[in-house]
Amino acid sequence: MDIKDKIVVVTGAAGGIGAALARRFAAEGAKCVVCADLNAASAEAVAQEIGGVALGVNVGVEAEIAALVEKVETEIGPIDLFCSNAGILTLGGVEVPDADWQRIWEINVMAHVWAARHVVPRMIARGGGYLLNTASAAGLLNQVGAAPYGVTKHAAVGLAEWLALTYGDQGIKVSVLCPQAVRSEMTRGHEEGVAALDGMLEPEPVAEICVSAIQDERFLVLPHPQVLDYMRLKTADYDRWIGGMRKLNRQFNGEMTGKE
Repeated sequence: MDIKDKIVVVTGAAGGIGAALARRFAAEGAKCVVCADLNAASAEAVAQEIGGVALGVNVGVEAEIAALVEKVETEIGPIDLFCSNAGILTLGGVEVPDADWQRIWEINVMAHVWAARHVVPRMIARGGGYLLNTASAAGLLNQVGAAPYGVTKHAAVGLAEWLALTYGDQGIKVSVLCPQAVRSEMTRGHEEGVAALDGMLEPEPVAEICVSAIQDERFLVLPHPQVLDYMRLKTADYDRWIGGMRKLNRQFNGEMTGKE
């Protein structure tokens, strides 16, 4: 897809990867970039910077995503590219309270489901469209110290795969972004953590890689190329991979004990 003259929606656009994506899409000549975020003031600042539109949206509520899609389609135009990017980190294991599991499930998984539910039928009706869903390398591998995060990111990757294989013949293109550590509010305080072993990227090069993937219509977007090697090791010898992850768990045990 060529982003020039396209209408793009980015959730989680107030900062981090989302803000970098919004800026990059604007630089590519998008017709309009809609910056959606729970932090409406920061989303507005990004939108003003790039000449876009800002909307306050809680992606953990289906009605708000439905309203976002309806408002953009009615007042701006048909959405060509929907970037379901917002996400949160919850640390801990199975002891994490159910309410926290439910919250991260709604934001990291159901927000992608709801976006697809409300935008894909419209895209199909007009011949196609594009979804960029932000997951994580944790969705391909896992996340030491953060069961809710690892589990929900696995689900996000699985959903992106399902969308691609189910709607690809109807003109829907899908990319799933799976970075390791990227500098943002989510990773603040974890600059030396397990996710940053291969280096912490700035959001801007991640956005650049996303634009390239969208132009090439490539499904898997890996800003940290080492992740592909780790995936191959995992599938080649699962037990050995688990052993390696246990070693990482011992190394970083106690590092990630709270929750965001």
